[in-house]
Amino acid sequence: MPKPESFPIEKIFVSTKQKKAIKPETVAEIAESILDIGQQAPISVRLDGDRLVLVEGLHRLEACKALGETTILGVVVTAEFAEHKPQLAERPEVEAERIKMARLKQLRLEKEAAEASTAASRGNATQAPRAGSTKGLRDNPKASPGRTAKSTPKTLSDWITQQKGSGGRY
Repeated sequence: MPKPESFPIEKIFVSTKQKKAIKPETVAEIAESILDIGQQAPISVRLDGDRLVLVEGLHRLEACKALGETTILGVVVTAEFAEHKPQLAERPEVEAERIKMARLKQLRLEKEAAEASTAASRGNATQAPRAGSTKGLRDNPKASPGRTAKSTPKTLSDWITQQKGSGGRY
């Protein structure tokens, strides 16, 4: 296998047919993985005159674009190799990489769940609220005027009535 090198993302041509196969959720997962551990597998491109044509690695390419990268690791393959692209999925190292990435994702999710469970068992008072979280505001009677733990409205009509009575805006 050729040695990976860095290619300018803007110089890589992606066919319309390939672009239609983009799955945003896959791009997001790969982008998150690249942020966590970096790009592990190079993309494959082939030379077509003066341009580079994407052979394999559409979602990695799109993930790097989404992260604002200007270059991506890739290898130049021959046209013959590009024609045998379906066999790439059968290679043991490709499958091993998929399994490894799935395991890393599972471990990260388990770690986040354990941290959330530990935080919940300690109570919210000992943990600083996460940025952008509204949970601290919702649980804090001082966060919204006229609302106490005892007067939590049960319906939307009750809430509107309560807001009118306390001078709040809805």
